[in-house]
Amino acid sequence: MEISYTEENYLKAIFKISEQDGKPASTNAISSEMNTSAASVTDMIKRLSDKTLIHYERYRGVTLTKRGEQIATHLIRKHRLWEVFLVDKLHFSWDEVHEIAEQLEHIKSQRLVERLDEYLAFPKFDPHGDPIPDADGNFAIRKQALLMDFQPGEQGIVVGVQDHSTTFLQYLDRMELVLGTPVELLEYFEYDESMRILINQKREQVLSKKVCQNLFIQKR
Repeated sequence: MEISYTEENYLKAIFKISEQDGKPASTNAISSEMNTSAASVTDMIKRLSDKTLIHYERYRGVTLTKRGEQIATHLIRKHRLWEVFLVDKLHFSWDEVHEIAEQLEHIKSQRLVERLDEYLAFPKFDPHGDPIPDADGNFAIRKQALLMDFQPGEQGIVVGVQDHSTTFLQYLDRMELVLGTPVELLEYFEYDESMRILINQKREQVLSKKVCQNLFIQKR
């Protein structure tokens, strides 16, 4: 069964939405994720349903079939492996690699993917801290929490981001809040829900609520 690049992207979007929300993906959520019209989403849902890649229930949303989930997971695996390659081997910055990986993830060669995984020494996480599924579709699990959920005095290491936008990643670079950076929450401001943190045990910085809601920390 031939699957187009566009169909693959829809499957990946449905997987991502369901993973984040913990429930079936709505047509509105898919439309927003794919940056397309509701009518286009409706047409694609019918195509994917006809190929038995999704289940659709009116008023409830879309879920992936086992085959649909396998395709989406494999696509995510390729995307994140290519991001590791681009950052670690070609020295791209973490805010540059998403669009390139979006193109490379559609390469079909399974042998190439397995060689790439081996060449990179079987990484468990990509440059943004997202888990890379293995060949069987299993994701690595790591204990982490959003900075927003920390209490004053708690410490940890930056391990991931929830917002993958270029502007956010560039902001973190300027704040020296890249992956692996030690942080400690010093103070929470109830007025605007901002937080004062200690970065690298030497520099204090006040972060907005929006930043704190998008920064994953592994507690020490």
